[in-house]
Amino acid sequence: MKADKVYLVGFMGAGKTSVGRALARRLDWRFVDIDELVEQREHTPVADIFAKHGEPYFRGIERAVLADQIPIRHAVVATGGGTFVDPQNRDVIKADGATVWLDAPIERVIARIPKDGRRPLASDRSTLELLFQTRRPSYEQAHLRLEAGRSPVEALVDQLVEWLEA
Repeated sequence: MKADKVYLVGFMGAGKTSVGRALARRLDWRFVDIDELVEQREHTPVADIFAKHGEPYFRGIERAVLADQIPIRHAVVATGGGTFVDPQNRDVIKADGATVWLDAPIERVIARIPKDGRRPLASDRSTLELLFQTRRPSYEQAHLRLEAGRSPVEALVDQLVEWLEA
């Protein structure tokens, strides 16, 4: 798929930031992390935004940050775990670039998520598993699905580059 922008979507802990940074380096493109930009805009960590203002407030900031990225080309964008779940965001993202779902099994996700409270929606396992299952139908709408559970970052990048050049 020929594209001048790639959006990585998927659940928290799927590897969007790690793969995104490596893919951007390989392509010599800009790397953008939506959660990092939200934190920069608010001067507050995501967990604190959730705690102080709630998820709807966070999602509004996230939507605004996403809109700011539309004019940028030659970029790899790591979305937040819930960004692509919002139908409005999903439409914008799919119209703007290639979308790649990094699909990691729940066990791998749980192992990767820090236990330090930085992931506000990962407070308990049953809630996390429900959220994981609830979000999958949205992720399935991406242009490409990559198994991200066992493959090293460089192998995923190789697959993405090959797909982009096809």
